[in-house]
Amino acid sequence: MALNFRFAIASDLHVALPHTIWDHPNRFHLVEVGIPALEQVLEHLATLDLDFLLLPGDLTQHGERDNHAWLSDRLAQLPYPVYVIPGNHDVPLAQTDGHLIGLSDFPAYYPHCGYTDRDRLYYTRELLPGLRLIGLNSNWFDETRTQIGYLDEKQLHWLREVLAASRGELVLVTIHHNVIEHLPGQSTNALGRRYMLGNAPELLALLHAAGVKLIFTGHLHVQDIAEWRGMYDITTGSLVSYPHPYRTLNFRTDDRGRQWLEIESHRITSVPDFPELATTSKEWMGDRSFPFMMRLLTGPPLCLLEAEAKRWAPSLRYFWADIADGDPKFDFPEFPPAVRRYFRGFSASKAIDNRAILPLSN
Repeated sequence: MALNFRFAIASDLHVALPHTIWDHPNRFHLVEVGIPALEQVLEHLATLDLDFLLLPGDLTQHGERDNHAWLSDRLAQLPYPVYVIPGNHDVPLAQTDGHLIGLSDFPAYYPHCGYTDRDRLYYTRELLPGLRLIGLNSNWFDETRTQIGYLDEKQLHWLREVLAASRGELVLVTIHHNVIEHLPGQSTNALGRRYMLGNAPELLALLHAAGVKLIFTGHLHVQDIAEWRGMYDITTGSLVSYPHPYRTLNFRTDDRGRQWLEIESHRITSVPDFPELATTSKEWMGDRSFPFMMRLLTGPPLCLLEAEAKRWAPSLRYFWADIADGDPKFDFPEFPPAVRRYFRGFSASKAIDNRAILPLSN
């Protein structure tokens, strides 16, 4: 069957009703813009003939019941199907404390967004004839109740069965944590690996063997498309941090059976209380970048002394904002050679993070 469909992705919404907003002076997220930005996205999507919308986690500021309830009700009003998965901020606790939901509470809020089984944190749905979505839960609490990105064996066993039964279908997978590296050394660097799935190699091997080519993630708050052995991990930046992006995607099959995915990115540039949102949010991120850049410079692999790191950190004020924007190009000729080479390594080899046509045929 020749598949042709259109869908959209908005990630890391961090929805926060006004009475729930946390006053964290050093937070990177402009959660104040979350709801008006989402409304602009939905207004645009209403003009398109969408088949569905994906929201790959971190739907709420930090798992507040009021925010989950508001978003659930808003999504129920949309004229097209919406499919969600939990992010680490959606389920910050193993068990509810009354104000914040617990991990097992999440499906009950979104029965209309994939979770028809309220006792399971992952699901599969036939979206169209020949098209299947698998929504995975990558949130796990270890024996110390520390939240990590991980798929337990029970979920992996279920996934093997679903993939075996899905032969002949086009399978899309969505999961909050990244499964392919989007940054150099992401899976080994202390600053990057917390955004990776802990057992990503196992999941990738399983999906690759089943012929899955498209994985949609969030969590990292950047626009990036990473590829491994013909598989793509398409991560979408956060709606509440620079550059406030979302994506529309068209899957096409031509008369010769060749398939490709066309990706277009969009940005929210203004909301009522932030008329110059792009400029404001980039400066907001830059103002808070120094501690992060110091950790990057003084940690492996550079391991600079603190005094030297302080010398170069101001030049990196917009480094993370430029990565979040997608398709970055970096060169800092004033840096020492080794440091210069390291940061040049974050440059995109080709410009596909925001607009791309990905070939999917064998």
